[in-house]
Amino acid sequence: MSRRREVSHTSARSLLMTVLGEFVLPRGRAVWTSTLVEVLGTFGVEEKSARQALARTAAEGWLVSERVGRRVRWSLTPPGRRLLTEGAERIYGFGRDAENWDGCWLMLLVSVPETKRDLRHTLRTRLTWAGFGSPTPGVWISADTGRQDEADEIVRTLGLDREAMSFVASYGRIGDEDAMVAQAWDLTALGERYEDFIDEFGALEPVSGGEVLHAQTRLVHEWRRFPFLDPRLPVRLLPPNWSGVKAAELFHRKHVEWRPAAQRHWEFLTGEEEAA
Repeated sequence: MSRRREVSHTSARSLLMTVLGEFVLPRGRAVWTSTLVEVLGTFGVEEKSARQALARTAAEGWLVSERVGRRVRWSLTPPGRRLLTEGAERIYGFGRDAENWDGCWLMLLVSVPETKRDLRHTLRTRLTWAGFGSPTPGVWISADTGRQDEADEIVRTLGLDREAMSFVASYGRIGDEDAMVAQAWDLTALGERYEDFIDEFGALEPVSGGEVLHAQTRLVHEWRRFPFLDPRLPVRLLPPNWSGVKAAELFHRKHVEWRPAAQRHWEFLTGEEEAA
């Protein structure tokens, strides 16, 4: 469910998680409800929806509340800190220079009868989130052989480990490797999403502290979807002038550029609340 939320339409809860990861996690301090409601409000989230998002996030074990007089402040729980720390590593590490590829593929053979449609759908969803592509029914491939443990966990959880088989090998002389990649992943659609990201943030130049905080939050929120959409194929398997490379450069440049002013404005907001 958490991975589906990463690529779903913007919601109050998903925006809240972005704000918590970007501004609350690094400080390790509690934050007032009013501050979070105010920041989410700049994205058009109504106060009722913001408070519901806080309640749901707390119910899932990521936040804990503390009442101080008539006011409430929120702190990340240990599981919440771990979740957001792992998320930060994934988000900020994604799109960095990839290691050289040795040409080896991880191939997973696992089929589910047509009669078990729900199981087939779950298998497809989970393997897709893990970066696997399927060039033909019952065959899943990944250019990252290190994903074997994750694939093993998926098939075991679904009770398919007895039927599944895996191989690590290089592509042979029969057929065309690029054609296999095109059948396994819709790189055209992914490239269009990267182009949309570039169009949205490439020319964006926020001025005030509030504008920068808003832009920084949007930047991170949109970028956090890509680790679940992009199979992270080696450069030699990607189309020429792959837009994902340009998008990654843009994200990391803008994040560094906007971070100081965004963080200063967050300190301003929380400082005002502390003084209130």
